[in-house]
Amino acid sequence: MLYGGRSGEHEVSLASAAAVFAHLDRKRYEPVPIKIEKDGRWALADKPPSMMSAGDVIEQVRVEAARPVREGREVHLVAYPGEETILSIDRTSRAKDVDLPSAIVTGLALDAIFPMLHGPHGEDGTIQGLLELANVPYVGSGVLASAVGMDKAIMKILFAARGLPVCAYRVVLRHEWDQHADRIASELERVLKYPMFVKPANLGSSVGISKAKDARGLRDAMALAAGFDRKIVIEAAVTNARELECGVLGNDEPDASVPGEIIPSREFYDYEAKYIDAESKTVVPAEVPKKLADIVRKLSIEAFKAIDAAGMARVDFLLGGSDESLYVNEVNTIPGFTTISMYSKLWAASGVEYPALLDRLIALALERHAEKQQLRTSVT
Repeated sequence: MLYGGRSGEHEVSLASAAAVFAHLDRKRYEPVPIKIEKDGRWALADKPPSMMSAGDVIEQVRVEAARPVREGREVHLVAYPGEETILSIDRTSRAKDVDLPSAIVTGLALDAIFPMLHGPHGEDGTIQGLLELANVPYVGSGVLASAVGMDKAIMKILFAARGLPVCAYRVVLRHEWDQHADRIASELERVLKYPMFVKPANLGSSVGISKAKDARGLRDAMALAAGFDRKIVIEAAVTNARELECGVLGNDEPDASVPGEIIPSREFYDYEAKYIDAESKTVVPAEVPKKLADIVRKLSIEAFKAIDAAGMARVDFLLGGSDESLYVNEVNTIPGFTTISMYSKLWAASGVEYPALLDRLIALALERHAEKQQLRTSVT
Protein backbone atom coordinates (compact mmCIF):
# COMPACT_ATOMS: atom_id res chain seq x y z
CA MET A 1 0.00 0.00 0.00
CA LEU A 2 1.45 3.31 -1.15
CA TYR A 3 -0.18 6.37 0.42
CA GLY A 4 0.33 9.96 1.59
CA GLY A 5 2.10 11.79 -1.18
CA ARG A 6 3.57 15.18 -1.99
CA SER A 7 0.32 16.95 -2.86
CA GLY A 8 -2.50 19.02 -1.41
CA GLU A 9 -4.52 15.81 -1.08
CA HIS A 10 -2.07 14.11 1.30
CA GLU A 11 -4.59 14.01 4.16
CA VAL A 12 -7.36 12.53 2.03
CA SER A 13 -4.95 9.79 0.95
CA LEU A 14 -4.31 8.82 4.57
CA ALA A 15 -8.04 8.39 5.17
CA SER A 16 -8.49 6.32 2.00
CA ALA A 17 -5.51 4.11 2.85
CA ALA A 18 -6.80 3.54 6.40
CA ALA A 19 -10.03 2.13 5.00
CA VAL A 20 -8.18 -0.17 2.61
CA PHE A 21 -5.92 -1.48 5.37
CA ALA A 22 -8.91 -2.13 7.63
CA HIS A 23 -10.75 -4.20 5.01
CA LEU A 24 -8.04 -6.21 3.26
CA ASP A 25 -8.53 -9.91 3.91
CA ARG A 26 -5.49 -10.94 6.01
CA LYS A 27 -6.02 -14.57 4.96
CA ARG A 28 -5.28 -13.53 1.38
CA TYR A 29 -2.98 -10.51 1.67
CA GLU A 30 -0.06 -9.29 3.74
CA PRO A 31 -0.28 -5.49 3.40
CA VAL A 32 2.94 -3.50 3.63
CA PRO A 33 2.42 0.19 4.57
CA ILE A 34 4.66 2.54 2.59
CA LYS A 35 4.03 6.19 3.35
CA ILE A 36 5.22 9.07 1.20
CA GLU A 37 5.72 12.12 3.40
CA LYS A 38 4.85 15.61 2.25
CA ASP A 39 8.54 16.27 1.58
CA GLY A 40 8.63 13.23 -0.74
CA ARG A 41 10.45 10.81 1.58
CA TRP A 42 9.33 7.19 1.32
CA ALA A 43 9.15 5.24 4.57
CA LEU A 44 8.14 1.77 5.69
CA ALA A 45 5.57 2.96 8.21
CA ASP A 46 5.76 1.67 11.78
CA LYS A 47 2.01 1.14 11.60
CA PRO A 48 -0.61 1.72 8.90
CA PRO A 49 -2.98 4.70 9.06
CA SER A 50 -6.11 4.02 11.10
CA MET A 51 -8.25 7.18 10.91
CA MET A 52 -10.84 6.72 8.18
CA SER A 53 -12.49 10.13 8.55
CA ALA A 54 -10.83 12.65 6.24
CA GLY A 55 -11.88 15.46 8.56
CA ASP A 56 -10.14 13.79 11.54
CA VAL A 57 -7.00 13.15 9.50
CA ILE A 58 -6.87 16.77 8.33
CA GLU A 59 -7.09 18.01 11.91
CA GLN A 60 -4.44 15.52 13.08
CA VAL A 61 -2.03 16.59 10.33
CA ARG A 62 -2.54 20.24 11.26
CA VAL A 63 -1.59 19.49 14.85
CA GLU A 64 1.42 17.39 13.85
CA ALA A 65 2.66 20.08 11.44
CA ALA A 66 3.86 22.09 14.43
CA ARG A 67 5.99 19.15 15.63
CA PRO A 68 6.93 17.06 12.59
CA VAL A 69 8.41 13.66 13.38
CA ARG A 70 9.92 11.27 10.85
CA GLU A 71 8.55 7.79 11.34
CA GLY A 72 9.50 4.46 9.82
CA ARG A 73 12.50 3.16 7.97
CA GLU A 74 13.55 4.81 4.71
CA VAL A 75 12.64 2.81 1.59
CA HIS A 76 13.31 3.14 -2.14
CA LEU A 77 11.60 1.48 -5.06
CA VAL A 78 13.98 -0.46 -7.31
CA ALA A 79 13.29 1.10 -10.70
CA TYR A 80 14.06 -1.97 -12.82
CA PRO A 81 12.67 -5.52 -12.98
CA GLY A 82 14.08 -7.84 -10.35
CA GLU A 83 13.38 -10.01 -7.34
CA GLU A 84 13.54 -7.05 -4.93
CA THR A 85 10.78 -4.48 -5.34
CA ILE A 86 11.87 -2.08 -2.60
CA LEU A 87 15.02 -1.54 -0.57
CA SER A 88 14.67 -0.72 3.12
CA ILE A 89 17.52 1.30 4.63
CA ASP A 90 18.41 1.49 8.32
CA ARG A 91 20.87 4.33 8.83
CA THR A 92 20.94 4.11 12.63
CA SER A 93 23.14 1.02 12.99
CA ARG A 94 26.84 1.08 13.80
CA ALA A 95 29.67 -0.45 11.80
CA LYS A 96 31.62 -3.23 13.49
CA ASP A 97 34.57 -1.99 15.55
CA VAL A 98 33.95 1.57 14.35
CA ASP A 99 31.75 4.10 16.11
CA LEU A 100 30.33 5.43 12.88
CA PRO A 101 26.88 5.08 11.29
CA SER A 102 26.56 2.20 8.84
CA ALA A 103 23.46 1.74 6.69
CA ILE A 104 21.87 -1.70 6.58
CA VAL A 105 19.97 -2.37 3.34
CA THR A 106 17.25 -5.00 3.18
CA GLY A 107 15.41 -6.03 0.04
CA LEU A 108 11.70 -6.83 0.00
CA ALA A 109 9.72 -8.47 -2.80
CA LEU A 110 6.15 -7.26 -3.34
CA ASP A 111 3.55 -9.08 -5.44
CA ALA A 112 1.65 -5.90 -6.31
CA ILE A 113 1.39 -2.25 -5.33
CA PHE A 114 -1.86 -0.49 -4.46
CA PRO A 115 -1.30 3.27 -4.96
CA MET A 116 -3.85 5.05 -2.79
CA LEU A 117 -2.45 8.45 -3.72
CA HIS A 118 -4.60 11.43 -4.66
CA GLY A 119 -3.46 14.42 -6.68
CA PRO A 120 -0.10 15.33 -8.25
CA HIS A 121 2.90 13.01 -7.81
CA GLY A 122 0.63 10.03 -7.27
CA GLU A 123 -2.50 10.11 -9.40
CA ASP A 124 -1.02 11.91 -12.39
CA GLY A 125 1.10 9.19 -13.99
CA THR A 126 4.38 9.95 -12.21
CA ILE A 127 4.18 7.05 -9.75
CA GLN A 128 2.67 4.86 -12.46
CA GLY A 129 5.71 5.52 -14.67
CA LEU A 130 8.03 4.50 -11.84
CA LEU A 131 6.05 1.30 -11.28
CA GLU A 132 6.21 0.54 -15.00
CA LEU A 133 10.01 0.82 -14.86
CA ALA A 134 10.02 -1.58 -11.92
CA ASN A 135 7.69 -3.89 -13.89
CA VAL A 136 5.53 -4.56 -10.83
CA PRO A 137 1.73 -5.03 -10.98
CA TYR A 138 -0.21 -2.06 -9.64
CA VAL A 139 -3.83 -1.16 -9.08
CA GLY A 140 -5.49 1.39 -11.33
CA SER A 141 -4.80 3.22 -14.55
CA GLY A 142 -1.49 3.41 -16.39
CA VAL A 143 0.68 6.40 -17.19
CA LEU A 144 -1.42 7.91 -19.96
CA ALA A 145 -4.84 7.63 -18.36
CA SER A 146 -3.51 8.80 -15.00
CA ALA A 147 -1.92 11.87 -16.56
CA VAL A 148 -4.98 12.71 -18.64
CA GLY A 149 -7.31 12.02 -15.71
CA MET A 150 -5.42 14.59 -13.67
CA ASP A 151 -5.28 17.25 -16.40
CA LYS A 152 -8.80 18.65 -16.74
CA ALA A 153 -7.87 20.58 -19.88
CA ILE A 154 -6.54 17.61 -21.87
CA MET A 155 -9.32 15.42 -20.51
CA LYS A 156 -12.00 17.69 -21.99
CA ILE A 157 -10.28 17.57 -25.38
CA LEU A 158 -10.45 13.77 -25.39
CA PHE A 159 -14.06 13.80 -24.20
CA ALA A 160 -15.02 16.11 -27.04
CA ALA A 161 -13.08 13.97 -29.56
CA ARG A 162 -15.16 10.98 -28.47
CA GLY A 163 -18.38 12.98 -28.81
CA LEU A 164 -19.10 13.28 -25.08
CA PRO A 165 -21.00 16.36 -23.88
CA VAL A 166 -18.88 18.92 -21.98
CA CYS A 167 -19.81 22.39 -20.79
CA ALA A 168 -18.23 25.50 -22.33
CA TYR A 169 -14.73 26.17 -21.03
CA ARG A 170 -11.45 27.96 -21.63
CA VAL A 171 -7.87 27.19 -20.58
CA VAL A 172 -5.50 29.95 -19.47
CA LEU A 173 -1.83 29.59 -18.56
CA ARG A 174 -0.60 31.45 -15.51
CA HIS A 175 1.97 33.48 -17.45
CA GLU A 176 -0.74 34.52 -19.94
CA TRP A 177 -2.94 35.76 -17.10
CA ASP A 178 -0.02 37.62 -15.49
CA GLN A 179 0.69 39.47 -18.74
CA HIS A 180 -2.82 40.00 -20.17
CA ALA A 181 -5.29 39.74 -17.28
CA ASP A 182 -7.59 42.54 -18.50
CA ARG A 183 -7.92 41.18 -22.04
CA ILE A 184 -8.43 37.60 -20.88
CA ALA A 185 -10.98 38.63 -18.26
CA SER A 186 -12.97 40.50 -20.92
CA GLU A 187 -12.93 37.48 -23.20
CA LEU A 188 -14.05 35.13 -20.41
CA GLU A 189 -16.89 37.48 -19.49
CA ARG A 190 -18.01 37.61 -23.11
CA VAL A 191 -17.73 33.90 -23.92
CA LEU A 192 -18.59 32.16 -20.64
CA LYS A 193 -20.41 34.89 -18.70
CA TYR A 194 -20.87 34.91 -14.93
CA PRO A 195 -20.97 32.84 -12.87
CA MET A 196 -18.05 30.64 -13.85
CA PHE A 197 -15.92 28.06 -12.08
CA VAL A 198 -12.15 28.51 -11.93
CA LYS A 199 -10.00 25.42 -11.30
CA PRO A 200 -6.36 24.36 -11.26
CA ALA A 201 -6.07 21.94 -14.18
CA ASN A 202 -4.07 19.36 -12.23
CA LEU A 203 -5.55 18.85 -8.80
CA GLY A 204 -8.45 17.03 -7.17
CA SER A 205 -10.68 17.05 -4.08
CA SER A 206 -11.92 20.49 -5.19
CA VAL A 207 -8.70 22.08 -3.94
CA GLY A 208 -8.18 25.58 -5.35
CA ILE A 209 -11.63 25.77 -6.99
CA SER A 210 -13.75 28.93 -6.79
CA LYS A 211 -17.03 30.16 -8.19
CA ALA A 212 -16.55 33.61 -9.69
CA LYS A 213 -19.70 35.75 -9.77
CA ASP A 214 -18.19 39.07 -10.85
CA ALA A 215 -14.97 40.71 -12.05
CA ARG A 216 -13.44 40.95 -8.57
CA GLY A 217 -14.32 37.35 -7.85
CA LEU A 218 -12.77 36.24 -11.13
CA ARG A 219 -9.44 37.85 -10.30
CA ASP A 220 -9.43 36.35 -6.81
CA ALA A 221 -10.32 32.92 -8.23
CA MET A 222 -7.58 33.10 -10.86
CA ALA A 223 -5.02 34.04 -8.20
CA LEU A 224 -6.08 31.10 -6.03
CA ALA A 225 -5.98 28.56 -8.86
CA ALA A 226 -2.65 29.91 -10.14
CA GLY A 227 -1.17 29.15 -6.73
CA PHE A 228 -1.74 25.44 -7.35
CA ASP A 229 -1.03 25.06 -11.08
CA ARG A 230 0.42 26.83 -14.10
CA LYS A 231 -2.65 25.81 -16.12
CA ILE A 232 -6.11 27.08 -15.18
CA VAL A 233 -9.47 25.80 -16.45
CA ILE A 234 -12.44 28.17 -16.45
CA GLU A 235 -15.89 26.66 -17.00
CA ALA A 236 -19.30 28.16 -17.58
CA ALA A 237 -21.52 27.37 -14.60
CA VAL A 238 -24.46 25.06 -15.27
CA THR A 239 -27.61 26.63 -13.86
CA ASN A 240 -29.49 24.68 -11.19
CA ALA A 241 -26.88 21.95 -11.52
CA ARG A 242 -27.23 18.56 -9.88
CA GLU A 243 -24.00 16.66 -9.32
CA LEU A 244 -24.19 13.01 -10.36
CA GLU A 245 -21.41 10.45 -10.02
CA CYS A 246 -20.91 6.93 -11.32
CA GLY A 247 -18.28 4.29 -10.56
CA VAL A 248 -16.48 2.28 -13.23
CA LEU A 249 -14.68 -0.99 -12.53
CA GLY A 250 -12.73 -3.16 -14.97
CA ASN A 251 -10.08 -3.15 -17.67
CA ASP A 252 -10.96 -3.65 -21.34
CA GLU A 253 -14.62 -4.48 -20.64
CA PRO A 254 -15.52 -2.26 -17.68
CA ASP A 255 -18.78 -2.20 -15.73
CA ALA A 256 -20.59 0.87 -14.41
CA SER A 257 -22.28 1.17 -11.04
CA VAL A 258 -25.62 2.72 -10.29
CA PRO A 259 -25.38 6.54 -10.38
CA GLY A 260 -25.40 8.55 -7.18
CA GLU A 261 -26.02 12.20 -6.39
CA ILE A 262 -24.08 14.65 -4.23
CA ILE A 263 -26.13 17.29 -2.41
CA PRO A 264 -23.46 19.75 -1.20
CA SER A 265 -23.87 21.64 2.05
CA ARG A 266 -22.44 24.73 0.37
CA GLU A 267 -23.01 26.49 -2.91
CA PHE A 268 -20.89 23.84 -4.61
CA TYR A 269 -19.01 20.71 -3.53
CA ASP A 270 -15.77 22.34 -2.40
CA TYR A 271 -13.03 20.92 -0.16
CA GLU A 272 -14.71 21.98 3.08
CA ALA A 273 -18.07 20.57 1.99
CA LYS A 274 -16.39 17.25 1.17
CA TYR A 275 -14.25 16.78 4.24
CA ILE A 276 -14.78 19.35 6.98
CA ASP A 277 -18.38 20.33 7.77
CA ALA A 278 -19.94 16.85 7.27
CA GLU A 279 -23.26 18.38 6.20
CA SER A 280 -23.13 17.34 2.55
CA LYS A 281 -25.38 14.42 1.63
CA THR A 282 -25.15 11.58 -0.83
CA VAL A 283 -28.13 9.85 -2.42
CA VAL A 284 -27.40 6.33 -3.72
CA PRO A 285 -28.91 5.40 -6.09
CA ALA A 286 -29.62 8.87 -7.46
CA GLU A 287 -33.29 9.76 -7.74
CA VAL A 288 -33.37 10.06 -11.51
CA PRO A 289 -35.45 8.28 -14.19
CA LYS A 290 -34.14 4.87 -15.27
CA LYS A 291 -33.53 6.14 -18.80
CA LEU A 292 -31.28 8.91 -17.49
CA ALA A 293 -29.49 6.50 -15.13
CA ASP A 294 -28.76 4.22 -18.08
CA ILE A 295 -27.34 7.16 -20.05
CA VAL A 296 -25.11 8.11 -17.12
CA ARG A 297 -23.78 4.55 -16.91
CA LYS A 298 -23.18 4.40 -20.67
CA LEU A 299 -21.39 7.76 -20.75
CA SER A 300 -19.29 6.75 -17.73
CA ILE A 301 -17.92 3.76 -19.61
CA GLU A 302 -17.34 5.92 -22.68
CA ALA A 303 -15.42 8.49 -20.59
CA PHE A 304 -13.40 5.68 -18.97
CA LYS A 305 -12.44 4.35 -22.40
CA ALA A 306 -11.79 7.84 -23.80
CA ILE A 307 -8.78 8.26 -21.53
CA ASP A 308 -7.81 4.55 -21.71
CA ALA A 309 -8.41 4.06 -17.97
CA ALA A 310 -8.04 0.73 -16.17
CA GLY A 311 -9.02 -0.76 -12.85
CA MET A 312 -11.22 1.92 -11.36
CA ALA A 313 -12.52 5.43 -11.87
CA ARG A 314 -15.31 7.68 -10.72
CA VAL A 315 -16.97 9.75 -13.43
CA ASP A 316 -18.61 13.03 -12.40
CA PHE A 317 -21.52 14.68 -14.23
CA LEU A 318 -23.48 17.91 -14.12
CA LEU A 319 -27.20 17.80 -14.83
CA GLY A 320 -28.92 21.12 -15.29
CA GLY A 321 -29.52 24.15 -17.43
CA SER A 322 -32.82 25.26 -18.90
CA ASP A 323 -33.23 21.91 -20.69
CA GLU A 324 -31.66 19.70 -17.98
CA SER A 325 -28.72 18.78 -20.18
CA LEU A 326 -26.19 16.21 -18.99
CA TYR A 327 -22.48 17.08 -19.10
CA VAL A 328 -19.46 14.87 -18.39
CA ASN A 329 -17.41 16.88 -15.92
CA GLU A 330 -14.33 14.75 -15.18
CA VAL A 331 -12.88 11.31 -14.49
CA ASN A 332 -11.08 10.55 -11.23
CA THR A 333 -8.70 7.62 -11.68
CA ILE A 334 -8.02 7.24 -7.93
CA PRO A 335 -11.24 8.43 -6.29
CA GLY A 336 -11.70 8.91 -2.56
CA PHE A 337 -11.71 5.41 -1.12
CA THR A 338 -13.02 5.41 2.43
CA THR A 339 -16.03 3.21 3.17
CA ILE A 340 -18.25 6.32 3.02
CA SER A 341 -16.65 7.73 -0.13
CA MET A 342 -18.93 7.90 -3.13
CA TYR A 343 -17.03 5.30 -5.16
CA SER A 344 -17.33 2.55 -2.56
CA LYS A 345 -20.94 3.47 -1.78
CA LEU A 346 -21.87 3.31 -5.46
CA TRP A 347 -20.45 -0.19 -5.78
CA ALA A 348 -21.98 -1.36 -2.51
CA ALA A 349 -25.36 -0.27 -3.90
CA SER A 350 -24.52 -2.22 -7.06
CA GLY A 351 -23.85 -5.42 -5.14
CA VAL A 352 -20.06 -5.21 -4.66
CA GLU A 353 -19.18 -4.67 -0.99
CA TYR A 354 -15.94 -2.97 0.05
CA PRO A 355 -13.76 -6.09 0.72
CA ALA A 356 -14.92 -7.69 -2.56
CA LEU A 357 -14.15 -4.40 -4.34
CA LEU A 358 -10.56 -4.57 -3.09
CA ASP A 359 -10.28 -8.19 -4.26
CA ARG A 360 -11.54 -7.23 -7.70
CA LEU A 361 -9.14 -4.31 -8.05
CA ILE A 362 -6.12 -6.40 -7.10
CA ALA A 363 -7.20 -9.14 -9.51
CA LEU A 364 -7.58 -6.56 -12.28
CA ALA A 365 -4.06 -5.26 -11.57
CA LEU A 366 -2.58 -8.74 -11.86
CA GLU A 367 -4.62 -9.44 -15.00
CA ARG A 368 -3.45 -6.26 -16.71
CA HIS A 369 0.17 -6.86 -15.72
CA ALA A 370 0.09 -10.44 -17.05
CA GLU A 371 -1.27 -9.16 -20.35
CA LYS A 372 1.54 -6.62 -20.69
CA GLN A 373 4.14 -9.35 -20.07
CA GLN A 374 3.08 -10.93 -23.38
CA LEU A 375 4.38 -7.95 -25.34
CA ARG A 376 7.61 -8.28 -27.28
CA THR A 377 10.56 -6.20 -26.14
CA SER A 378 12.78 -7.01 -29.11
CA VAL A 379 12.37 -7.03 -32.89
CA THR A 380 14.50 -10.20 -33.17
